[in-house]
Amino acid sequence: MLKSGPVWAVGAMSGTSLDGVDAALVLTDGTRILDFGRSDYRPYTEAERATLHAALGHWPGEAGVEDACEVVETAHAELLSGLGEAQVVGFHGQTLAHDPYGMQGPRRTHQAGDGSVLAEVLSRPVVWDFRSTDVEMGGQGAPLAPFFHFACAKYAKLDAPAVFLNLGGVGNVTWVDPRQPSAEVPGAVLAFDTGPANAPINDLMRLRRKAEFDAGGELALAGRVDEAVVETFLTHPYFLKMPPKSLDRNDFHDILTRVAELDDADAAATLTACAAASVARAGEHYPTPPKAIYVCGGGRLNTALMVALQRRMNVPVQPVEDIGLDGDMLEAQAFAYLAVRVARGMATSGPSTTGVSALIGGGKVSRPG
Repeated sequence: MLKSGPVWAVGAMSGTSLDGVDAALVLTDGTRILDFGRSDYRPYTEAERATLHAALGHWPGEAGVEDACEVVETAHAELLSGLGEAQVVGFHGQTLAHDPYGMQGPRRTHQAGDGSVLAEVLSRPVVWDFRSTDVEMGGQGAPLAPFFHFACAKYAKLDAPAVFLNLGGVGNVTWVDPRQPSAEVPGAVLAFDTGPANAPINDLMRLRRKAEFDAGGELALAGRVDEAVVETFLTHPYFLKMPPKSLDRNDFHDILTRVAELDDADAAATLTACAAASVARAGEHYPTPPKAIYVCGGGRLNTALMVALQRRMNVPVQPVEDIGLDGDMLEAQAFAYLAVRVARGMATSGPSTTGVSALIGGGKVSRPG
């Protein structure tokens, strides 16, 4: 499907924060990152966000899912059509529901959007449905960026264990040891979801302030943390599970009720502290202490959250820009990288990233025509 050697791929990511779609180009052979190319962003409109919110927690065929798929496919088609130099597209879709433990029936995961539709619209091969095979084989289906994070550590010439922390709607970490020869070898990577990150803060702002997020963490910075709420939050059974482990956006659905009696600023401060505390707890699972934590995703732009993280950590907490990466586009770039790996029959997850029993490659490939 692809010529040998490095190729340009474009990846697209619509995260659990429901703010919009990121797309970015990566030059890769599926192992190394040779270069990063152009990127772009397409925000969801207020009406589109409402449609996606209405479908959260729903599975294929249930109310609102068809409308959500149309929103996702339309937004991606509009954005990706402007990045036409890529030979292959990595399309993640929009996660609406994620149940790798089988709590609601069969073990499954659901990302809205049909890659075959995009393949026809874009006239290029599209790799999609990255998570289902992993879940079917006993894995968590998430996180999927760890092998890419290992390649990023090599690209940045890191020489000691480090952590990549993504703060989207849900937080996730990848501990990497770049001294290892590849991401597939034992001891090279460990990855898991940390807990809720931006999603509860965004939901609070939407509910109380009719805003999409706490810009710069300004509201949280004006408030006081209710430490009793944070301590109760940390008793959630999720934090007792050993990694690899993953979350659905709604797994901590009661978190807003815990701050219901607090004023807006104190509620925002407390939810921010909860996000930071969950990341700090993640450190209990690292094979060795990291030299630094590199933060990507929208949360790195939240001053209150970054300050709260640094207060709870004993290593530097830095935006990934400090090592020459793009914190807004890292997840989109990850799915460009993974698309090439899928197209070439390479592994996309393994026991230390999703808990699947062996190294596996997920994803469907749809070609135009």
